[in-house]
Amino acid sequence: MSTSQAVAQHLPYLRRYARALSGSQASGDAYVAATLEAVVQDPKVLEQGASTRIALYKLFTKIWNSVSLNGKAGAAELNQPVERHLAQIAPKPRQAFLLIALEGLSEDDAAKVLDIDVPTLRDLVEDSGRELAAEIATDVLIIEDETFIALDLEGLVEGLGHHVLGVARTHSEAVALAKQKRPGIILADIQLADGSSGLDAVNEMLRTFEVPVIFITAYPERFLTGERPEPAFLIAKPFQPATVSAVLSQALFFERNARPRERRAS
Repeated sequence: MSTSQAVAQHLPYLRRYARALSGSQASGDAYVAATLEAVVQDPKVLEQGASTRIALYKLFTKIWNSVSLNGKAGAAELNQPVERHLAQIAPKPRQAFLLIALEGLSEDDAAKVLDIDVPTLRDLVEDSGRELAAEIATDVLIIEDETFIALDLEGLVEGLGHHVLGVARTHSEAVALAKQKRPGIILADIQLADGSSGLDAVNEMLRTFEVPVIFITAYPERFLTGERPEPAFLIAKPFQPATVSAVLSQALFFERNARPRERRAS
């Protein structure tokens, strides 16, 4: 496969990333065009030894960080919730968040794109989670029967700026809490120790109201088989704090109907 063919197959995804990063299609396409011009002038500008996608994104990042290009967002684009929320995140955390949450890169690959190490990437992702939560903070219901994991999740969620409504350890507790307090997002273990199912509890809740859900499981391979509808958001145990931050922010970020929590008087 030629360089042009290899680049072409990744171009739609690079344009998606560029638009989300810049806040507008015009601006994003201007940066993508500059990236392609650099490749045309010198194909060797794509880093040797890396996959074409990673090399392309890395070149784009260098151009994004070093050159200011024309291409302003139109009024309609500026009014989109996604663009407004992203605009509030600092550039570096915004890049880290989008590479992980939107583009689906591994931590190693995202770190290569940004030319940083993985611990620094994780810090940036957590920063993006806190900055995004300042825009769309919400009430969180945690369904988890393991005490220490529940405490870890509660600390992470609160640290990002969200409010934990409560921790449910069984199906019945979860349904009762959800009916009483109506969370803006749910973090749910799939298999609870008493034999009840977090998945069943969530399905029961979703019959009466809509809410984004992140499932947590020690056995993700059981739910990612491609043989049936799969959870949109899934975290594998054991998890990294940055993973929780990225997925939680991703779920709220792309859930345009997520209900922001009311600010409490201090």
